[in-house]
Amino acid sequence: MFTIDLHAHTRFFHGHERAAELFDPIGVRLLTLGARYRGLDGVALTNHDYYRQFGGLAVETIPGIEISTTKGHILVIGPDPPTRTEPGTLIPHEVVEMAHERGCAAIVAHPYRNSTVREVDADFDAIEVNGKHPRTEEWVTTLAERNGLPLVGGSDAHYPVEVGRAYTRVDADVLTPGSVVEAIRDGRVEPAVRRDTFDKGVRRLYRKIHEGKENLHRPKEESPGVGDPPQAEKADD
Repeated sequence: MFTIDLHAHTRFFHGHERAAELFDPIGVRLLTLGARYRGLDGVALTNHDYYRQFGGLAVETIPGIEISTTKGHILVIGPDPPTRTEPGTLIPHEVVEMAHERGCAAIVAHPYRNSTVREVDADFDAIEVNGKHPRTEEWVTTLAERNGLPLVGGSDAHYPVEVGRAYTRVDADVLTPGSVVEAIRDGRVEPAVRRDTFDKGVRRLYRKIHEGKENLHRPKEESPGVGDPPQAEKADD
């Protein structure tokens, strides 16, 4: 059994591509050091619309990319992700097909934050419990059950202190990009969310940011575990 953060970034910010790419070698080392400190076995590098390979890091890294489709973000994780994609040009079906052709898994990222990818009838491999919004976990669980898909966990870390706040337990004999993809497709994965005082504090900050942007989408239907979380959970997350 391995613990892997399946959604993490090497830069602190979006935009300013030249400065950000110059920062990547530093960011990835800080990220993997943070992952090792938090007891993780690996971390997937899923920068927005590009992938770069790095070596000599503190924990195992899994190649990946977070693709900005016409409907929202999809994580492509595995041995051969595309190195660059144009934001907002690919439809989800194209991304899923490309992921599978390259031996990668296609995962719906943060399905209830600024995304309608969850509404697309495509051959996804998993759905993510996102570390920025763990209070949506029950919504995401209902969505995954409805679609017969496994759940995975990812922190969506941009700062090293965020890594591992959500992660995935992967049932595999060895830790390789291929074995992670196989475990996801076989359902031999389980999400986990850290709920200690530090992580709750970071999430409160992000909740204020994203609620201010009004990009957290609540499900329209009412069913067990779906809808506005109880006030007590809002206070604790």
